[in-house]
Amino acid sequence: MSISIATKFLVVDDSESLRRSVIQKIRALSGQYCAEAASGAEALAILKQQSIGIVLCSSDMPHMSGLELLKLVRADSTISAMPFIIISSDASREYLLEAIKCGVSSVLIRPYSLDAFSEHIEKAIANPHKATVIPIIKKEIPVISEIIKSKTNTQLTLLVVDDTPDYLELLVDLFKNEYRVRIAHDGKKTLEICTSDNPPDLVLLDVMIPVMDGFEVTRRMRENPNSENIPVIFITALTEESMRMQGLDLGAVDFVTKPIDTAVLKMRVKNFMRYVKSHKQLQADYDGIIENVRLRNVIESITQNDLKVPLTEIIKLIQSLITNGSLNSEQIKSLNMAEEVAFHATQVINLSSDLYKIETGRFKLNPQPVNIDAILQRLVRISRQTFHEKQLELVVKNDAPVVDEIMPQVLGDASLCYSLFHNLINNACEYADKKSCVTISITNTNPLKITIQNQGVVLSKFRETFFEKYLDHISSKWGGAYAAKLIAEVQNGSISLDVSDAENMTTITVFLPKLVLV
Repeated sequence: MSISIATKFLVVDDSESLRRSVIQKIRALSGQYCAEAASGAEALAILKQQSIGIVLCSSDMPHMSGLELLKLVRADSTISAMPFIIISSDASREYLLEAIKCGVSSVLIRPYSLDAFSEHIEKAIANPHKATVIPIIKKEIPVISEIIKSKTNTQLTLLVVDDTPDYLELLVDLFKNEYRVRIAHDGKKTLEICTSDNPPDLVLLDVMIPVMDGFEVTRRMRENPNSENIPVIFITALTEESMRMQGLDLGAVDFVTKPIDTAVLKMRVKNFMRYVKSHKQLQADYDGIIENVRLRNVIESITQNDLKVPLTEIIKLIQSLITNGSLNSEQIKSLNMAEEVAFHATQVINLSSDLYKIETGRFKLNPQPVNIDAILQRLVRISRQTFHEKQLELVVKNDAPVVDEIMPQVLGDASLCYSLFHNLINNACEYADKKSCVTISITNTNPLKITIQNQGVVLSKFRETFFEKYLDHISSKWGGAYAAKLIAEVQNGSISLDVSDAENMTTITVFLPKLVLV
């Protein structure tokens, strides 16, 4: 790929040598405009002063890490859509999930090839963060497992370099059944292959070869972005310790002397190739996870746009039918229920956008008085209709006194409160025993206490991690707890789970700040 020369890169790393390495790769892809920063603070200053097209940032830096810089970028509306790639040497799965939560465009694991570097930049630029969605539903969406498989099933390539035909034949025969083996007889050809767009994964390099010796070949490999990270194993008849040290100083991963012990060499190559394969698998896995999240977000966004307008029109139509005066009480009752359901669907669509802002720290709460009792009564009416076949008894108990004909209220966001308690009541009804009672109680404390209680328990293995984001609740018959926790906490409240196996009872307790009347 050739990057548009109009794209301006910001490379952020406290290591000058690592910055130079990244900039060298950018230059190799025809990206000529680069700014660089040695710290997160310096990077922020540049982003405010210059028009940057993409940020390439190291994960580990003193004072401000790559994730911390990413959060600040996503929180600034003027640069929040900026493509942002984090480069790391040892990113764990937990780190990746946190980076995704913060809005990373891609995570690139060192060492990486120029092709991998190019691919990640291309995708990041093509998919700016939360940009206007381009409909892709009619296009074929790739299966993520197939993306991963295509990246990892390619046979690894071994380059064998020797000017002695017998040794060359020996090495080719030794490895041809396990790897794709390429050969070279001199230093010039070796360098051409290693610096090409399709470099080998490992090089077995004789030191004493024509045109350019192995040491010089390796030195020049380290100067080229296509070949700087290719592992090299030197093979030589030289036994001097100074020669060995020179090879290791150039970045060789091993040093094998002639005559070759084929069993030992085969094992060493296998070990290094195992590392190369595991590294490729890790990068492919991470790419697959990020691609999956991106596609899910695109589909969700498209779905929201396609549903929100017609739902609004449906609600207007229902309201006009209710008020035209020609319907009987049963018909009006049915329309009221349809209006409730359409209203709830609209709330769900709105919630997905709010949850994203909450996760990334960009949600700004504007607390207003919220009548929780009215919300709970409305949700109970919907749930009675939804779960009528289970013959559940749904009860709202409120021990809070009415003051001046006003029910006790909380300080929060009405839409978020609606979504929070719909989630919890829906779960309680769905997994309650048939013909049992689901009880929703409001207790007059400060903060206000709301409990949702039903028969049926959460499996013990899920209880400690019940509110975690990536817990699979399918087998435990519960879901949405993570979203409920976010909604409660962003409103300065809290949520907890209590399970009684003896009573076969699950209780969710929510505390929300109470409006204090003066």
